[in-house]
Amino acid sequence: MKTSLKIPALLAALAAVLAVGVTLLLLQIAPAAAQGAPAAANAGVAPWAMIAAAIAAGLAALAAGYAVGSVGSAAVGALAEKPELLGRVLILVGLAEGIAIYGLIVAVLILNRAG
Repeated sequence: MKTSLKIPALLAALAAVLAVGVTLLLLQIAPAAAQGAPAAANAGVAPWAMIAAAIAAGLAALAAGYAVGSVGSAAVGALAEKPELLGRVLILVGLAEGIAIYGLIVAVLILNRAG
């Protein structure tokens, strides 16, 4: 595996770790609000949830953009030599784009949990 192909995976892993860490923080703070505590007890959670969602979506989008760029350029080269590889190439580009979708899903889950 080339070193340049490891970068999108590292960015996606970093986004996931940051999102999980802040989500765990929210899970420790948010139950007080869910048990009928005053709204002021949950006031400090919203900014952290927005930061976590932005980090999760942003880093996943950066990683997906880099991955699509790398895979897309290799795909165009492969298609120039063998046009019958179009279906396989589209699947690989779709898998690279999936990183951004996972980041968006994590961001939505964080924001839903924060209320």
